[in-house]
Amino acid sequence: MPPFVHLHVHTQYSLLDGAIRLTDLLETARSHQMPAVAITDHGNMFGALEFYEKCTKAGIKPIVGCEVYLAPKSRFDRQAESGGGNGELDRNYHLLLLARDHEGYKNLMKLVSRAYLEGFYYKPRLDKQLLREFCGGLIGLSACLKGEIASYLLRRQEESARKAALEYAEILGEGNFYLELQANGIPEQAVVNDGLIRLARETGLPLVATNDCHYLRRSDARAHEILLCIQTGKTVLD
Repeated sequence: MPPFVHLHVHTQYSLLDGAIRLTDLLETARSHQMPAVAITDHGNMFGALEFYEKCTKAGIKPIVGCEVYLAPKSRFDRQAESGGGNGELDRNYHLLLLARDHEGYKNLMKLVSRAYLEGFYYKPRLDKQLLREFCGGLIGLSACLKGEIASYLLRRQEESARKAALEYAEILGEGNFYLELQANGIPEQAVVNDGLIRLARETGLPLVATNDCHYLRRSDARAHEILLCIQTGKTVLD
């Protein structure tokens, strides 16, 4: 069986969300004999250079990526979309992008920079028009429960989910977009996983398994919870 490679990882550079230090990440990857590992921090590439250098020294293949924020329509819009009758607002969707080669790395830097300069609304957001412009060398994954496709599946909007999946596949090119399955014990994730498997059968789009890592060990869960409390202004007792 080929070794498992983590493709969805949030480090200390996913500010107030990731609790993984790069040195610890690579030590753990090496101890598990993983040939490669990715970093996909939220909306930024602050750790990309340090990650690349540490991977090179450790003999591990670096996969540089980013979990970007995608505006529901235009990145220039400064209002949220209705979340489908549940009282929530969608200011952005999540999308995982991985650099396949040097062109992809350069395009990922351009996308993230433009998201800050042109699309910032609560988060640095890009849009599909910008993704079309700088899609070369990139591989896309449908991301977590906050991804566009997952959001549609949770609302039982299967046709919208199918159209979104095919649009991402068309933008990124054949073989460059994957439907992302996660086994995290969240009830909503099971609903999304079932929908993604159906979509894969209907569309022929490939599936990929990830783990959306925010910390390395079970014992780190408390520290991660405290980070989230700082981010949201809550306490662990709330």
